[in-house]
Amino acid sequence: MRSLLVATAPLLFGILLIMTGNGLQGTLLGVRASLEGFPTAFTGIVMSGYYVGFLAGSILTPRFVGRVGHIRVFAALAAVGATAVLIYPVFVDIPAWTALRFLTGFAFSGMYVVTESWLNDRSDNETRGQMLSVYMITQFVGLTAGQFMINLYDPASFQLFSLGSALIGLALVPVVLSRAPAPRFDQPVHLGIRALYRISPLGTLGLTGVGFTNSAFWGMGAVYAKASGLSVADVSLFMSVAIVAAAICTWPIGRISDRFDRRSVIIVVSLAAAISATAAMSLASGPRLAFFAAVFVYGGISLSLYSLCVAHANDRLRADQMVAASSTLMLCYGVGAILGPTSVGSLMQHIGPNGFFIYLALFHALLGALALYRIFRRPE
Repeated sequence: MRSLLVATAPLLFGILLIMTGNGLQGTLLGVRASLEGFPTAFTGIVMSGYYVGFLAGSILTPRFVGRVGHIRVFAALAAVGATAVLIYPVFVDIPAWTALRFLTGFAFSGMYVVTESWLNDRSDNETRGQMLSVYMITQFVGLTAGQFMINLYDPASFQLFSLGSALIGLALVPVVLSRAPAPRFDQPVHLGIRALYRISPLGTLGLTGVGFTNSAFWGMGAVYAKASGLSVADVSLFMSVAIVAAAICTWPIGRISDRFDRRSVIIVVSLAAAISATAAMSLASGPRLAFFAAVFVYGGISLSLYSLCVAHANDRLRADQMVAASSTLMLCYGVGAILGPTSVGSLMQHIGPNGFFIYLALFHALLGALALYRIFRRPE
């Protein structure tokens, strides 16, 4: 495991920088949309633009990797992502931001496909849960740093957008200059949704469900916090508490999943996430400490589900299937993620801020039920 971490350190450092920029821009856009007076439902549409691009990136990236390799594709997409962030303060309107979110989603999806296929190629079934946990922890650390950066400048100004762009651009340096060998980039074996579903039904459907929940949290968490009356500083704290918890909990959960049936771990984690989301909703109008404690528990549990579902799917794959599988898994995630912000935004528009946690609790309960069903259908 130690040698694996050393070999992938430049890639992980690049992801750290990218996610810091992404964490900053995600919360910044939610706050700025509220300051500009965008209706909540339309803010959900803007945020969903990211996941439409995410879907497109997941489809096209394997073709790019097959032509020029992992490193060049990563570099090109990081440049696109950095450029998109700079344009947000130039055109402050819903159609322009939706189009820019599309470009951002396209770039980040492609970078995730490159990174995850690279890490899965270097891992085996005994280390995959831990390796993907380190990958997710790296993301969470970057996202946490990005949340606090929103306090550096006025969200109504352009400086925070420039800072986010610079962070994403800097991610090119460690990846491009790395001496560690990238995976071979022969044209990957095609693996569509139907074929992947036959190999791993829970991995395929589970990641679609995680797309519904994670996109709702990332896309509308800041909007929920602002609608609940929190200050800008408390909005960043709300997002950061969940992300810090995920960074703390993802490694032990991943290690446990390497030792036991991952499906059982998914059941426990999903149901615990549903309970903690319900608790957070109940405590939202109570003492701030109790509310943030419930958010901490929710983030620590729920945000580990992505790596659990990806690891479960990859346990059943050959090495030559992993680039295509990463793309298809991103496609599944993207399908759910496109609908997440729009769905929760509409629910919040009709029933108020509580709709945020009602939505999250419902989808996590459904994911736990799905994992339980799959255990009965396929015992091994």
